[in-house]
Amino acid sequence: MPDRYKAILLFGAPGAGKGTQGKILGKIPGFFHLACGDVFRSLDMTSDLGKQFLSYSSRGELVPDELTIQMWRENMHAQTVLSLYKPKQDLLILDGIPRNVKQAEALHGSLDVLKVIHLRCNDETAMMLRMRRRALKENRMDDADDKVIRHRFEVYHDETFPVLDYYSKEIIADIDAMGSPAQVFQRVLEVVVPVQDAHFNRPAAVGA
Repeated sequence: MPDRYKAILLFGAPGAGKGTQGKILGKIPGFFHLACGDVFRSLDMTSDLGKQFLSYSSRGELVPDELTIQMWRENMHAQTVLSLYKPKQDLLILDGIPRNVKQAEALHGSLDVLKVIHLRCNDETAMMLRMRRRALKENRMDDADDKVIRHRFEVYHDETFPVLDYYSKEIIADIDAMGSPAQVFQRVLEVVVPVQDAHFNRPAAVGA
């Protein structure tokens, strides 16, 4: 089995800012950001995987875990072949995957999770407002609907939040997600910089 990808997970409720923080981190050399949504958007819809994805998404259904993991693995392989992601040098920043414990278990053989960044916000109303503003700004009117937003929070609490219990508490870092993106990013950097330093300085990296 090939070496597992060294990864940092961005974790948090809808509106916590995972995508924003991931995009900023991805601009820094030594980090490679991949969001689950990017995996879906990059699919060739004429391929077998693309057609399977469309059969679910066109009905408004969630993509099954097995299919999600398969798409993620193929995308990671392509990123590596194209040298967009260099496993020996880059830390993988994952956003939006794993979404549940079953996915976390399925990814165990592929991921060596070094740190889980838990973007925490105790004010759910504030996060809902943030999501509504973002949806209006990006002209995603469906996402601005309160019922849709509440449903996303229900799914998060029922399916995604338990993923935190899957990983060791020693690698979970709780970070206050409230404040400006720059303020939150400063808190994130305090956690990820030591992880990146250790990744660069590990013996296996010598001569890589």
